[in-house]
Amino acid sequence: MKSNPPDEDGTAAAVPYEPEDGTAEAVPYEPQPCEAPRELAEAIERARPRLGRLASSLLFFPTIGSTNDVALAWSAKPSAGRPVLEGSANAAAERLALAWNAKASAGRPAEGLVVVADEQTAGRGRRGHSWFSPAGSGLYVSVVLTPGTARVDPPRATMLLTLTAGVALVEGVEAATGLRVDLKWPNDLQVSRRKLGGILAEATSIGSTTGSVVAGYGINVASAALPPDLGDLATSLESELGRPVDRHHLLVETLVALSRRYEDLLAGRFDAILDAWRQYAPAASGARVNWTTAAGAETGVTAGIDDFGALLVRVGDHMERIVSGEVIWL
Repeated sequence: MKSNPPDEDGTAAAVPYEPEDGTAEAVPYEPQPCEAPRELAEAIERARPRLGRLASSLLFFPTIGSTNDVALAWSAKPSAGRPVLEGSANAAAERLALAWNAKASAGRPAEGLVVVADEQTAGRGRRGHSWFSPAGSGLYVSVVLTPGTARVDPPRATMLLTLTAGVALVEGVEAATGLRVDLKWPNDLQVSRRKLGGILAEATSIGSTTGSVVAGYGINVASAALPPDLGDLATSLESELGRPVDRHHLLVETLVALSRRYEDLLAGRFDAILDAWRQYAPAASGARVNWTTAAGAETGVTAGIDDFGALLVRVGDHMERIVSGEVIWL
């Protein structure tokens, strides 16, 4: 089976595979988008006045390797060339998305596309870490954004989008469930130092400017799905709340919050985003951390983030600026 490009409502209908020469042949299975569940489609439609630029199209997969892979492939304009996605476990879905984009690019912008999966088989986080994404137990979402109008270079755009998404997810989770969660630099959602969710922003660039940024996020929803070996390292919304959580409502409220904060980013209201992030990340100041540099292990005390989103750490009488790498909170 293969898919037609998405219709105007963002869904894609499956059609029989027909080789151009008319012969029949066996083809490998490729993940197929399908019509979103009725409750999800209706929830998105009701929220459309609040979604701004987001959810211009919706792709729903019962099972996919990675929602970010599909979103990255879709956002690659044919004139700009294919994005580098080496080592992807989802090449089939990338091919599908590139084919959809090639047909749709003339008339439909990529911005606002939302990719949702019920399950990811190759979900990933920052620095290649895997993300546990079993069916029916979490929220697995990627959104295509084009923040080039914010006039920031690709590295800063990616970091600012990560911070923007973090602020939005704190606000969206609270709006949907009443639960207040914390942020941990650079991309984690936490409750009592246990991981609830994460963000992965990945950019494509054209020359020195930002092409698209895919903001992917995952949130643990069902408590029963967490493997025992995660122990005290992870939590879920149902574990914290002691009740079921409506994933469709959670999706809508996180997208609404992301839409609102994305407008702040486009309008250059960086201070509002950074101030909110600092408010939601208490451990970004005054916490002991260690990390590894080329010179070896370092230990210091966090002192907030700068205007580029880098973590500031005081080591003795000087300040270190951390832009990447593994930071361990002690």
